[in-house]
Amino acid sequence: MTTPAQEKTSRSAEAVRKHREFLWPAVTNFYEHPLVADRASMQYVWDVEGHRYLDFFGGILTISVGHCNPKVTSRVQEQVGRLQHLSTLYPNEEIVGLAEKLAQITPGKLSKTFFTSSGTEANEAAIMLARMATGRYDVVTLRHAYSGGSHLAKSLTAQAAWRRGGVISVGVEHAINPYCYRCPLGLRYPDCNVACANDVRNLIETATNGAPAAFIAEPIQGVGGFITPPPEYFKIVFRAVKEYGGVFISDEVQTGFGRTGKKWFGIEQWEVVPDIITCAKGIANGAPMGATIATAELADKFQGLTISTFGGNPVSCAAARATIDVIEEENLLENCASSGAHFRAGLDELQKKHALIGDVRGMGLMLGLELVRDRKTKEPAPQETNRLLERARENGLLIGKGGLYGNCVRLSPPLNISKADVDEALRLLDKSFTEVKA
Repeated sequence: MTTPAQEKTSRSAEAVRKHREFLWPAVTNFYEHPLVADRASMQYVWDVEGHRYLDFFGGILTISVGHCNPKVTSRVQEQVGRLQHLSTLYPNEEIVGLAEKLAQITPGKLSKTFFTSSGTEANEAAIMLARMATGRYDVVTLRHAYSGGSHLAKSLTAQAAWRRGGVISVGVEHAINPYCYRCPLGLRYPDCNVACANDVRNLIETATNGAPAAFIAEPIQGVGGFITPPPEYFKIVFRAVKEYGGVFISDEVQTGFGRTGKKWFGIEQWEVVPDIITCAKGIANGAPMGATIATAELADKFQGLTISTFGGNPVSCAAARATIDVIEEENLLENCASSGAHFRAGLDELQKKHALIGDVRGMGLMLGLELVRDRKTKEPAPQETNRLLERARENGLLIGKGGLYGNCVRLSPPLNISKADVDEALRLLDKSFTEVKA
């Protein structure tokens, strides 16, 4: 009997061949035999051979309300037929309607938005605005962070594999991150008194001129392996940043739009109100969209003119507004919390059964597993992680990976996933872990 990966058609093989011939080799694919996707619907993806997969990675936390959700695609189709593009030189009802909605759902006094096409651009705009508004240059961020693919975003990033190519981090300093499972200080929470948070203050005092323009961090580090800070962390950091006059930027590219459950934005889980929020991915259920949302006071300090040719594209704005409407109408902030708690409980049980699982972490439907060869030494298990992805794919489940060592499993199904689908994913994970061990 052939498996999905082995059952290659000429159509699939030709797509893989052309990908290797015409795309940059740096554009990596999962799996020994890459999956060539053909179509998708809600929680499922089909490859060109017709095999169906339960998708628990969601286009890297982008599919918020299900693949090709008819409530979203119908609005997109309607918009394409009416107005597809003009650029930001001309206001339209879609861009102003979405900006108004974002002002309503963001915390605090965040009220003005600059639209882009990606999270990378959103982070670039946030740093640029912070530097203009403060007249300062230094930026503090965290180790294990990932901020995007541009030169500046790579300098903010703190993982070797994503920083190669002559990146120069002038004016960017990286503080210790709240990686409790692998505490770089060798401490244990809560006895540590969250010493990692105090490192931000120390870094400002020693590695900058004492007057930072901004601090930027992901509430939960995505590519870093869903590293989740303790409850006190961001309050301590926020106080330090504000004491030294910096702008606090929350990078919500992965955590935004309900992904962590109950709240619209991840930073709200830590009861902190940022000066700027950046977002992308889940905002538009797969349509290219990024946004930098700031207070009016900060936004008004942008110097000179700017434009984003595709930022605020009417079609992407329609997709984003429809996605937000679905999240509200179907009460998906609550479903994310409920299904996420159910999922977390199941993952905790899998940890008891499979010694390969060293840590379970995350929040809502942004849950991660760190795989280790030995729980005492915490030796990373990247090869086993790759095998798990392969086995899960063969069993009909799509999952992601990440982490500095490539040993973290990333699980992020749509926010409207059912507990029955969660149970099926847990069954397939259990089966896949058993096969990896065998």
